[in-house]
Parts: sequence; structure tokens; C-alpha cells
Amino acid sequence: MADTPVDRARREPPTPDPDATTLGQAAQAAEKARLTFRRLAGLDRSGPPPPETLRDQPWNVATIPNAIGFVRLALIPVFLVLALSSDSGTDAWPAVIFAVISWSDYFDGIAARLTGQYSRFGALLDPFVDRLLVVSGVVVCWYFELLPRWAIALLVLREVLLLVAGPLALRRGYEMKITWPGRAAVWPTMSAIFFALVGLATLAEVLLYIGLLLAWYAVVLYVRDGLAQLRAARGETR
Repeated sequence: MADTPVDRARREPPTPDPDATTLGQAAQAAEKARLTFRRLAGLDRSGPPPPETLRDQPWNVATIPNAIGFVRLALIPVFLVLALSSDSGTDAWPAVIFAVISWSDYFDGIAARLTGQYSRFGALLDPFVDRLLVVSGVVVCWYFELLPRWAIALLVLREVLLLVAGPLALRRGYEMKITWPGRAAVWPTMSAIFFALVGLATLAEVLLYIGLLLAWYAVVLYVRDGLAQLRAARGETR
């Protein structure tokens, strides 16, 4: 029996539409053209998150931003060893390494925006490294009493809660979106630890209190969003 046009259409893959390809390339070019300095530097975070970072997307580990994240992660134990083996916790090299890990957080964000290499893995790796760095820094500050220990305890409690709650929330299907207070708390907190490591105790304390207020406010927002998602999920199953 001779093939009909319908049979041939079923067997043969569809031919790519050159016009659609051209339109897609034009859209990508337009997106790069809109990459202003504020967006490149991370100051403008308007709009939805990149679709590659959403929960149902592949991990896509092999990217340039993730490579920077792995380097940051590998430097944390180096910082801990050098800082804890010093006499006062205020030696130069631990402070320099801490600053490098902190500031390189900007570099992986810039790399992601320049290359478009967003990934689900990177969206999880970046805040994990930040929290691990904060915990490592406060371990040093606690050991040498460079900052008030009650404030350090509150900060560590918050970071441990998020490190434990984050994976649990993901397994239950909840999405913990980074809020503006949580993002804003990172730099006062890291700056407080850095200034403590270089011996500027008063400035470090002021920045730590600012970071604590923002960090715990972010926890309140995380809990509120989690409860809202829980109520929504229960409503869907009824």
C-alpha cells in the first residue's frame, strides 16, 4: 500500500522553522542588550527568576558560575584552619581569604548574567556557601570572642535553622524564595565578621546587629510563605 501524506508526516520529524529560529536568536540578543549595569551588578533584580533555576529544572552542574561557587566552597576550610591556628583570630591571611570568599559571591552572579548559565544547582549552591561562610566566620569569632557571644548564638541558630529547613522544604515540594531582607542581611553580617577579624570591634558589633535584625525578619517571611504554600497545598488536595 502506498504511503499517504498523513503516514509520511507521522514518520518524518518536523522541519525546523527558520523564521522561528531567527526570532529566538533575536530575542536572546535583545535580552543581552537590556543587560544594564544595574542588572549586571545585581542591583536590579526586578522580574521573575530565571526559569533554569526553578524547582522542576535539571541541575546543570557544569557551568562557569558553579565553578566559582566550588572554589568559594573549597576556600572555607582553608580560612578555618588558618584562623583557628592563629594566636588572636585577627591575622591578615584569614581576613583576606574571608574577604575573597565574600566578594567572589558577586563574581558568580555576574558570570551567570553575562553567560546566561543559570542553573537549579547554582541557585542552591550560592546561598549554601554564603551560610557556611557565615557559620565558619562566627565559629572563629566565638572561639576568640571577637563579637558578643549572645549575638553570635542568635546568628548561628538562624543559619542552622535554614540549613536544616531548606532541604526539608525542598523534599516536601515547598519553594523557599530568597527575600529582600535575607539578601540584604548577607553583607552587614559578613562585613561584621570581616571587621571583627581585622580588630575593628565597635564597627563589627553595629553591623552585626543590623544583620541580625534583617536575618530574623527574613526567617519570619520564610515561615509566612511556607504556611501559605501549605494552606494552598491542602486546598488543592481537598
